[in-house]
Amino acid sequence: MNKKEIAEIKKQYTQQKCPISRICGCYVDGEKTKKTQFREAFLSLPEEVFFKYLNIFRKTLSGTIGKNLLNMEFPLSAENEGGTQELLMKLKYTALQDDGVLEEFYDKIIESYYYAGNYLILLAYGVYDIPGKASDNLEMYDASDEVYEHMICCVCPVNPAKPCLSYNERENCFSSRLQEWLVEMPLIGFLFPAFHDRSADVHSLLYYNQKPEMPCSDFVDGILGCTLPLTAGGQKETFQTLVQETLGENCDYEMVRTIHDNLNEMIEEQKEEPSPLILEKEDVKRLFAASGVSGEKLEQFDDRFEETAGERASFVAENVANTRKFEIKARDIVVQVNPARADLVETAVIDGRRCLVIELTEDVEVNGISIVQSEKSTASLQD
Repeated sequence: MNKKEIAEIKKQYTQQKCPISRICGCYVDGEKTKKTQFREAFLSLPEEVFFKYLNIFRKTLSGTIGKNLLNMEFPLSAENEGGTQELLMKLKYTALQDDGVLEEFYDKIIESYYYAGNYLILLAYGVYDIPGKASDNLEMYDASDEVYEHMICCVCPVNPAKPCLSYNERENCFSSRLQEWLVEMPLIGFLFPAFHDRSADVHSLLYYNQKPEMPCSDFVDGILGCTLPLTAGGQKETFQTLVQETLGENCDYEMVRTIHDNLNEMIEEQKEEPSPLILEKEDVKRLFAASGVSGEKLEQFDDRFEETAGERASFVAENVANTRKFEIKARDIVVQVNPARADLVETAVIDGRRCLVIELTEDVEVNGISIVQSEKSTASLQD
């Protein structure tokens, strides 16, 4: 799913358009014991409860694609009889009304998912009547020809509120608040089936993770049966290793800066597109070639890529590039530059020492104090 497709579904999760007809839940304690279960008609809930649930489900559709929102496809084994997709299809087909199917799903999560604390498993079933679109791309609500049946699942931690004094309006006094258990925003969740090309795609789903560097592989393996891509941090580290190993002794400042500049330029050209820029093996190879990496170095690129990242690996460009800052680190010093002006920093050998040379084109501040560049210091550098 791309940004436009996610936004179209998320836009439905409001009081006026809400597609949810039913929600179910199972509260599990830290000992993996089911404390309570419920199934309710969503639109009949009290308004204040309705909005709190709605915010939880909207959160599961929030984030950055390639970081905490991941598109995942089912492998063929997951779509076979008895595979993980089969249970998800049953949940959707029964519209969360079959107690046996729900029980099986809850048990599977409790068995597969490790969490050291209490949590609430929430499921919502919704139907979105997809409006048609005219040639000018305007929606035609009276020309719908498909209904998108879907469900959202999320797992929310349930933690005790902090003890405090509270005002008791009935007794007109202050007293210690009784311990309450609060449902927090989801740690993980998913939308099934995915919404691709304004249609249901039962071969894939959208996975949400609040903490993208902690991907909850136990949940993904046991419940979804999908293959987790590298985390954003893992992609960045792998790309950096690939640059270093490909360039070898030619991995100097100018070459790395050129790769950085070219990659940021590619991201800028793609920024209006709904899907993030994905770099596969051949894309990375072309990036290196365009940045001046020699043909000799690129001869072994395919082998290095597969050894470092894997044969079918790909990178989300914004995960491996830093579009907000250009950073240079050395022992006891860190220099950060606007990525668009990385050309202001160069390397040079001065008096036999390797140096970074930074062109000062505007006023300079040190710890918030404006300083004046002395003619003496300028002359000594030129000498």
